[in-house]
Amino acid sequence: MPIKIPSALPAHDVLRSEGVMVMSDEQAARQDIRPLQIALLNLMPMKIQTETQFARLIGATPLQIDFTLIRMSEHQSRHTAPEHMEAFYHPFADVASRRFDGLIITGAPIELLEFEEVSYWDELRTIFDWTQTNVHSTMAVCWGGQAMLHHFHGIAKRALDAKAFGAFRHRVHDAASPYLRGFSDNLVVPVSRWTEIDQRDVDAVPELATLISSPEVGPCLVEDAERRALYMFNHLEYDSGTLKQEYDRDVAGGKSINVPVNYYPDDDPTREPENRWRSHAHLLYGNWINQIYQTTTFDWVDG
Repeated sequence: MPIKIPSALPAHDVLRSEGVMVMSDEQAARQDIRPLQIALLNLMPMKIQTETQFARLIGATPLQIDFTLIRMSEHQSRHTAPEHMEAFYHPFADVASRRFDGLIITGAPIELLEFEEVSYWDELRTIFDWTQTNVHSTMAVCWGGQAMLHHFHGIAKRALDAKAFGAFRHRVHDAASPYLRGFSDNLVVPVSRWTEIDQRDVDAVPELATLISSPEVGPCLVEDAERRALYMFNHLEYDSGTLKQEYDRDVAGGKSINVPVNYYPDDDPTREPENRWRSHAHLLYGNWINQIYQTTTFDWVDG
Protein backbone atom coordinates (compact mmCIF):
# COMPACT_ATOMS: atom_id res chain seq x y z
CA MET A 1 0.00 0.00 0.00
CA PRO A 2 1.18 3.55 -0.59
CA ILE A 3 1.55 6.67 1.50
CA LYS A 4 -1.09 9.38 1.02
CA ILE A 5 0.43 12.85 0.74
CA PRO A 6 -0.72 15.96 -1.16
CA SER A 7 0.21 15.80 -4.84
CA ALA A 8 1.72 19.29 -4.62
CA LEU A 9 4.07 18.38 -1.76
CA PRO A 10 7.66 18.27 -3.12
CA ALA A 11 8.12 14.82 -1.59
CA HIS A 12 5.35 13.46 -3.86
CA ASP A 13 7.34 13.63 -7.11
CA VAL A 14 10.63 12.69 -5.42
CA LEU A 15 9.17 9.52 -3.93
CA ARG A 16 7.30 8.59 -7.08
CA SER A 17 10.54 8.89 -9.09
CA GLU A 18 12.20 6.53 -6.60
CA GLY A 19 9.49 3.92 -6.98
CA VAL A 20 7.75 4.61 -3.66
CA MET A 21 3.98 4.26 -4.05
CA VAL A 22 2.12 7.50 -3.40
CA MET A 23 -1.59 8.10 -3.81
CA SER A 24 -4.12 10.90 -3.98
CA ASP A 25 -7.06 11.54 -1.64
CA GLU A 26 -9.40 10.20 -4.33
CA GLN A 27 -7.50 6.92 -4.67
CA ALA A 28 -7.32 6.48 -0.89
CA ALA A 29 -11.06 6.99 -0.52
CA ARG A 30 -11.73 4.00 -2.79
CA GLN A 31 -9.89 1.61 -0.46
CA ASP A 32 -12.07 0.05 2.23
CA ILE A 33 -9.44 0.11 4.99
CA ARG A 34 -8.45 2.49 7.74
CA PRO A 35 -5.08 4.03 6.92
CA LEU A 36 -2.64 4.49 9.77
CA GLN A 37 -2.55 8.10 10.92
CA ILE A 38 1.12 9.07 11.15
CA ALA A 39 2.23 12.63 11.93
CA LEU A 40 5.58 14.38 11.64
CA LEU A 41 6.36 17.23 14.02
CA ASN A 42 9.09 18.83 11.93
CA LEU A 43 11.46 21.01 13.96
CA MET A 44 14.26 21.01 11.38
CA PRO A 45 15.01 24.22 9.43
CA MET A 46 15.22 22.46 6.02
CA LYS A 47 11.68 21.15 6.26
CA ILE A 48 11.24 19.91 2.69
CA GLN A 49 14.35 17.72 2.88
CA THR A 50 13.34 16.32 6.27
CA GLU A 51 9.71 15.60 5.38
CA THR A 52 10.89 13.77 2.24
CA GLN A 53 13.36 11.64 4.20
CA PHE A 54 10.75 10.44 6.68
CA ALA A 55 7.97 10.06 4.10
CA ARG A 56 10.30 7.82 2.08
CA LEU A 57 10.77 5.45 5.02
CA ILE A 58 7.23 5.22 6.32
CA GLY A 59 5.85 5.03 2.78
CA ALA A 60 7.82 1.86 1.99
CA THR A 61 5.63 -0.44 4.11
CA PRO A 62 2.72 -2.56 2.79
CA LEU A 63 0.20 -0.43 4.73
CA GLN A 64 -1.68 2.68 3.71
CA ILE A 65 -0.35 5.73 5.58
CA ASP A 66 -2.12 9.05 6.01
CA PHE A 67 0.75 11.50 6.59
CA THR A 68 0.14 14.74 8.54
CA LEU A 69 2.76 17.50 8.85
CA ILE A 70 2.77 19.48 12.10
CA ARG A 71 4.62 22.62 13.17
CA MET A 72 4.87 24.50 16.44
CA SER A 73 1.93 26.87 16.78
CA GLU A 74 3.83 30.14 17.28
CA HIS A 75 7.33 29.44 15.96
CA GLN A 76 7.86 30.64 12.37
CA SER A 77 10.30 28.87 10.05
CA ARG A 78 12.99 31.13 8.56
CA HIS A 79 14.35 28.57 6.09
CA THR A 80 11.18 27.30 4.40
CA ALA A 81 8.86 29.41 2.27
CA PRO A 82 5.76 30.64 4.12
CA GLU A 83 3.64 29.38 1.19
CA HIS A 84 4.90 25.83 1.78
CA MET A 85 4.22 26.02 5.50
CA GLU A 86 0.74 27.44 4.94
CA ALA A 87 -0.16 24.85 2.31
CA PHE A 88 1.07 21.68 4.02
CA TYR A 89 1.62 22.20 7.76
CA HIS A 90 -0.87 22.26 10.61
CA PRO A 91 -0.06 24.23 13.77
CA PHE A 92 -0.11 21.88 16.74
CA ALA A 93 -3.03 23.83 18.23
CA ASP A 94 -5.13 22.84 15.21
CA VAL A 95 -4.51 19.08 15.58
CA ALA A 96 -4.41 18.81 19.37
CA SER A 97 -7.89 17.27 19.46
CA ARG A 98 -6.92 14.53 16.98
CA ARG A 99 -5.46 11.10 17.71
CA PHE A 100 -2.58 9.57 15.79
CA ASP A 101 -1.32 6.03 15.51
CA GLY A 102 2.25 7.28 15.28
CA LEU A 103 4.18 10.51 15.70
CA ILE A 104 7.75 11.33 14.65
CA ILE A 105 9.37 14.28 16.42
CA THR A 106 12.49 15.48 14.62
CA GLY A 107 15.64 17.02 15.96
CA ALA A 108 16.53 20.71 15.76
CA PRO A 109 19.90 22.51 15.45
CA ILE A 110 19.58 24.07 18.92
CA GLU A 111 21.16 21.35 20.99
CA LEU A 112 23.72 23.59 22.73
CA LEU A 113 20.89 25.64 24.20
CA GLU A 114 19.48 24.58 27.53
CA PHE A 115 16.06 23.04 26.98
CA GLU A 116 14.37 25.80 28.97
CA GLU A 117 15.99 28.44 26.71
CA VAL A 118 14.24 27.14 23.59
CA SER A 119 11.49 29.58 22.58
CA TYR A 120 8.87 26.85 22.08
CA TRP A 121 9.88 24.65 25.03
CA ASP A 122 6.60 25.09 26.94
CA GLU A 123 4.52 24.05 23.93
CA LEU A 124 6.85 21.13 23.21
CA ARG A 125 6.42 19.88 26.77
CA THR A 126 2.67 20.08 26.22
CA ILE A 127 3.11 17.96 23.09
CA PHE A 128 5.15 15.37 24.98
CA ASP A 129 2.35 15.04 27.54
CA TRP A 130 -0.26 14.99 24.75
CA THR A 131 1.45 11.92 23.23
CA GLN A 132 0.43 9.94 26.30
CA THR A 133 -3.26 10.36 25.52
CA ASN A 134 -3.44 11.05 21.78
CA VAL A 135 -0.57 9.10 20.18
CA HIS A 136 -0.20 5.33 20.18
CA SER A 137 3.58 5.30 19.51
CA THR A 138 6.16 8.10 19.30
CA MET A 139 9.56 8.10 17.60
CA ALA A 140 11.61 11.07 18.85
CA VAL A 141 14.80 11.73 16.87
CA CYS A 142 18.15 13.34 17.83
CA TRP A 143 17.48 16.55 19.83
CA GLY A 144 13.80 15.61 19.89
CA GLY A 145 14.72 12.33 21.58
CA GLN A 146 17.00 14.08 24.06
CA ALA A 147 14.26 16.58 24.86
CA MET A 148 11.55 13.96 25.37
CA LEU A 149 13.87 11.83 27.50
CA HIS A 150 14.68 14.90 29.63
CA HIS A 151 11.01 15.80 29.99
CA PHE A 152 9.86 12.37 31.17
CA HIS A 153 12.96 11.14 33.02
CA GLY A 154 15.04 14.21 33.89
CA ILE A 155 18.09 12.95 31.98
CA ALA A 156 20.40 15.78 30.94
CA LYS A 157 22.23 16.01 27.63
CA ARG A 158 25.98 16.61 27.83
CA ALA A 159 28.04 18.86 25.56
CA LEU A 160 30.83 17.16 23.61
CA ASP A 161 34.34 18.57 23.19
CA ALA A 162 34.07 17.92 19.44
CA LYS A 163 31.09 17.19 17.23
CA ALA A 164 30.14 13.52 16.90
CA PHE A 165 30.07 13.54 13.13
CA GLY A 166 30.22 10.66 10.69
CA ALA A 167 29.01 7.12 10.03
CA PHE A 168 29.71 5.12 13.20
CA ARG A 169 29.53 1.39 13.80
CA HIS A 170 26.80 0.42 16.28
CA ARG A 171 25.82 -2.82 17.98
CA VAL A 172 22.37 -4.35 18.46
CA HIS A 173 21.63 -5.33 22.08
CA ASP A 174 18.21 -6.93 21.79
CA ALA A 175 17.76 -8.89 18.59
CA ALA A 176 14.39 -10.13 19.89
CA SER A 177 12.93 -6.63 19.93
CA PRO A 178 10.13 -6.26 17.36
CA TYR A 179 11.71 -2.95 16.33
CA LEU A 180 14.97 -4.70 15.38
CA ARG A 181 13.51 -7.60 13.43
CA GLY A 182 15.87 -8.45 10.57
CA PHE A 183 18.75 -6.33 11.88
CA SER A 184 22.37 -7.42 11.58
CA ASP A 185 24.37 -7.77 14.79
CA ASN A 186 26.03 -4.45 14.00
CA LEU A 187 25.30 -1.61 11.63
CA VAL A 188 26.53 1.78 10.45
CA VAL A 189 24.50 4.80 11.55
CA PRO A 190 24.97 8.47 10.58
CA VAL A 191 25.64 10.72 13.57
CA SER A 192 25.63 14.52 13.66
CA ARG A 193 25.41 16.20 17.06
CA TRP A 194 27.29 18.32 19.57
CA THR A 195 25.72 16.67 22.61
CA GLU A 196 25.18 13.17 23.93
CA ILE A 197 23.17 11.14 26.41
CA ASP A 198 25.36 9.24 28.88
CA GLN A 199 24.71 5.50 28.82
CA ARG A 200 25.01 5.38 32.62
CA ASP A 201 22.10 7.80 32.96
CA VAL A 202 19.96 5.59 30.73
CA ASP A 203 20.95 2.44 32.63
CA ALA A 204 19.93 4.09 35.91
CA VAL A 205 16.27 4.26 34.80
CA PRO A 206 14.73 0.76 35.03
CA GLU A 207 11.96 1.40 32.49
CA LEU A 208 14.43 2.35 29.74
CA ALA A 209 16.02 -0.29 27.50
CA THR A 210 18.94 0.42 25.17
CA LEU A 211 18.34 -1.37 21.88
CA ILE A 212 21.31 -0.02 19.86
CA SER A 213 24.49 1.73 21.00
CA SER A 214 28.06 2.53 19.99
CA PRO A 215 31.19 2.48 22.17
CA GLU A 216 32.27 5.67 20.39
CA VAL A 217 29.10 7.79 20.43
CA GLY A 218 26.93 6.17 23.10
CA PRO A 219 23.28 5.11 23.04
CA CYS A 220 21.53 5.28 19.68
CA LEU A 221 18.06 3.78 20.14
CA VAL A 222 16.36 3.58 23.53
CA GLU A 223 12.91 2.12 24.17
CA ASP A 224 10.59 3.61 26.76
CA ALA A 225 7.82 1.01 26.76
CA GLU A 226 5.80 2.68 29.53
CA ARG A 227 5.61 5.90 27.48
CA ARG A 228 5.15 3.99 24.18
CA ALA A 229 8.18 5.85 22.86
CA LEU A 230 11.45 5.25 21.07
CA TYR A 231 14.32 7.73 21.42
CA MET A 232 16.60 7.68 18.36
CA PHE A 233 19.61 9.94 18.93
CA ASN A 234 21.13 9.50 15.47
CA HIS A 235 20.00 9.73 11.85
CA LEU A 236 19.15 6.58 9.96
CA GLU A 237 16.74 8.72 7.90
CA TYR A 238 19.61 10.72 6.34
CA ASP A 239 20.13 10.69 2.59
CA SER A 240 23.50 9.59 1.21
CA GLY A 241 24.66 13.19 0.90
CA THR A 242 23.21 14.78 4.04
CA LEU A 243 26.43 14.61 6.07
CA LYS A 244 28.31 15.96 3.04
CA GLN A 245 25.91 18.89 2.81
CA GLU A 246 26.48 19.67 6.49
CA TYR A 247 30.26 19.37 6.11
CA ASP A 248 30.39 21.53 2.96
CA ARG A 249 28.18 24.16 4.61
CA ASP A 250 30.43 24.40 7.65
CA VAL A 251 33.62 24.53 5.57
CA ALA A 252 32.13 27.26 3.36
CA GLY A 253 31.17 29.16 6.51
CA GLY A 254 34.71 28.98 7.89
CA LYS A 255 33.65 26.86 10.86
CA SER A 256 36.01 24.44 12.56
CA ILE A 257 34.67 21.02 11.63
CA ASN A 258 36.24 17.58 11.32
CA VAL A 259 35.78 15.43 8.22
CA PRO A 260 32.87 13.05 8.93
CA VAL A 261 34.30 9.83 10.37
CA ASN A 262 34.09 6.67 8.24
CA TYR A 263 31.87 8.41 5.70
CA TYR A 264 33.90 9.24 2.60
CA PRO A 265 35.92 6.45 0.96
CA ASP A 266 39.39 6.59 2.57
CA ASP A 267 38.11 9.64 4.51
CA ASP A 268 38.68 11.71 1.37
CA PRO A 269 36.03 14.47 1.12
CA THR A 270 36.67 14.86 -2.61
CA ARG A 271 35.18 11.38 -3.18
CA GLU A 272 31.49 10.52 -3.29
CA PRO A 273 30.20 9.00 -0.02
CA GLU A 274 28.48 5.62 -0.05
CA ASN A 275 25.22 4.90 1.76
CA ARG A 276 25.73 1.96 4.15
CA TRP A 277 22.66 2.45 6.35
CA ARG A 278 19.70 2.61 3.94
CA SER A 279 18.55 -0.98 4.48
CA HIS A 280 18.57 -0.65 8.28
CA ALA A 281 16.69 2.65 8.03
CA HIS A 282 13.91 0.90 6.13
CA LEU A 283 13.98 -2.00 8.58
CA LEU A 284 13.66 0.24 11.64
CA TYR A 285 10.83 2.40 10.37
CA GLY A 286 9.11 -0.54 8.68
CA ASN A 287 9.24 -2.48 11.96
CA TRP A 288 7.93 0.56 13.83
CA ILE A 289 5.00 0.93 11.45
CA ASN A 290 4.30 -2.81 11.61
CA GLN A 291 4.36 -2.77 15.41
CA ILE A 292 1.92 0.13 15.42
CA TYR A 293 -0.35 -1.77 13.04
CA GLN A 294 -0.20 -4.89 15.24
CA THR A 295 -0.97 -3.07 18.50
CA THR A 296 -3.17 -0.05 17.74
CA THR A 297 -6.95 -0.39 17.86
CA PHE A 298 -9.06 -0.06 14.74
CA ASP A 299 -11.12 2.78 16.18
CA TRP A 300 -8.16 4.58 17.81
CA VAL A 301 -8.73 7.76 15.79
CA ASP A 302 -12.39 7.83 16.85
CA GLY A 303 -12.07 6.71 20.47
